[in-house]
Order: sequence, then structure tokens, then C-alpha cells
Amino acid sequence: MKKSSFYIPVIASIIFLFSSEILSAQNPSVTVNADPKIDKLLKVKKELEKDNKLGDGFTIQLYYGNLNQANEVLKNYKYSYGTWPATIEYETPNYKVWVGNFGTHLEADRALIEIKTKFESAFILKPNK
Repeated sequence: MKKSSFYIPVIASIIFLFSSEILSAQNPSVTVNADPKIDKLLKVKKELEKDNKLGDGFTIQLYYGNLNQANEVLKNYKYSYGTWPATIEYETPNYKVWVGNFGTHLEADRALIEIKTKFESAFILKPNK
């Protein structure tokens, strides 16, 4: 074996070690300048989703009729369950009591099984928002 062929890999290894130390000595940092309105928008979006005003999920309708009875059904629901958010929606000339904002039909089915023990006429629907 020639001496020159031995030194080339050794020299290459030494150069690699020194260059890798220099490369790893850098400390990366990232600064994100976000508009403060983003946090406010996220809060609004979360509230709208919670109140069934946004999204394309499924909901359960408990009642369809006059306002007094709708308020009574809503009160009874909140007393009995309250697990899922419930609202009164107006559609001329009647009021609806809607429960939940479920992402899948399966989630809505599971909730409906529980809700039907108290509200027998409840059914799943996919609201047009």
C-alpha cells in the first residue's frame, strides 16, 4: 500500500470532522410576527362552532314548533343532559331545538341513542348553513 493512498482518507476524515463542528455550532431561531387579530378570530370561530353556527356536521333536532314549547324543551334538555350544546333556531314561522354539532353520523347516532330515552321524537339532521 502506498503512503499517499493512506493519507488521503485520513486527511479527508479530519477535514470532515472540523467542518461538521462548524456546521453544528449554529443555533437556529425563528421569529414569528403574527397579527394579534388571529387570536380573536380563533376565539370567534370556536364560539360559532360551539353554538352550531359553523361547520358541516350533524345535529339532533328535539322539537319543532312554537317558542314557548321550544324554551320548555330546551330547559328540560339542559336539566336532563347538558352534555352537548343546545340552541333554539328560528325558521319562519316555527322554532327548532337543536342539540350538538357532531362531526360524523356515528357520533350523532351514539348521542341520539342516549337522547331518545327522554326525547322520543328526536332525529338526526344535517343542517344547511
